[in-house]
Amino acid sequence: MPELPEVETTRRGLIPSLKGRKILGVTKRRNKIRIAIPEDFEKRIIGCRVLSVDRRAKYLQIPLDSGDVIICHLGMSGKFTVRKIDSTPFEKHDHVIFETDRCEWIIYNDPRRFGLITLCTQGELAGHKLFKKMAVEPLGNEFNGAYLKEKLKIKKSAIKINLLDQSVVVGLGNIYVCEALNIALISPTKKASDLCIDDVERLVVIIRDVLNRAIEAGGSSLKDFVGADGDLGYFQHQFVCYGREGEYCKNPGCIGEINRINQAGRSTFYCPECQK
Repeated sequence: MPELPEVETTRRGLIPSLKGRKILGVTKRRNKIRIAIPEDFEKRIIGCRVLSVDRRAKYLQIPLDSGDVIICHLGMSGKFTVRKIDSTPFEKHDHVIFETDRCEWIIYNDPRRFGLITLCTQGELAGHKLFKKMAVEPLGNEFNGAYLKEKLKIKKSAIKINLLDQSVVVGLGNIYVCEALNIALISPTKKASDLCIDDVERLVVIIRDVLNRAIEAGGSSLKDFVGADGDLGYFQHQFVCYGREGEYCKNPGCIGEINRINQAGRSTFYCPECQK
């Protein structure tokens, strides 16, 4: 599933083609992806101008000059592509097509249909059911050692499970949590409340660094992830532990090898030698 770096990469790729552009047309080739697309979707956005392309956690938020906001989630296989208007047929899983005054199509494609596209007003956004329980952004100033320590102080479950909890911190997924915990030398099974403040502060810095490096590399293309500008991500070439079961640990001075365990139905990759 696309994580924060993939969504941020998509956001940045869409900005040149969407920000400031007028939406001239919308084609819904399906009325429902994961949830139903609003019946009045086309009526509310055609003729509107895009003010910006924003991100909240793993969601794209696209505010319009009408006061409405388009909300998008990529699900497990969703992606946006941009192409000049031409006679090339659309693909089978091109579900929603936006036409802009830049003579371009912005196409939402989603073979597995776990993504969503919906709409709300700017005033409804903060209290929307998708966002109202969300915690702080991991790249924002509010995410720091003191904040995370406070969030974890009564958590008896494993640290990895808590970092995936969007009420603790948003946007983190399985890949980048595994990476950060390995670099921080913290066991993914360690009880969250047992982390000392030094561990937590180190972890916050590493989470930021891992996410920023992934964004710079264009996200991960484990599933042939492609940004809106058509470029593949390459962060998978920098993985220190994710997907490397049985291979040597890359942490300096460590002689262990990467193991894989299951936590809450997800694969966790870690080194039992240096992540004790």
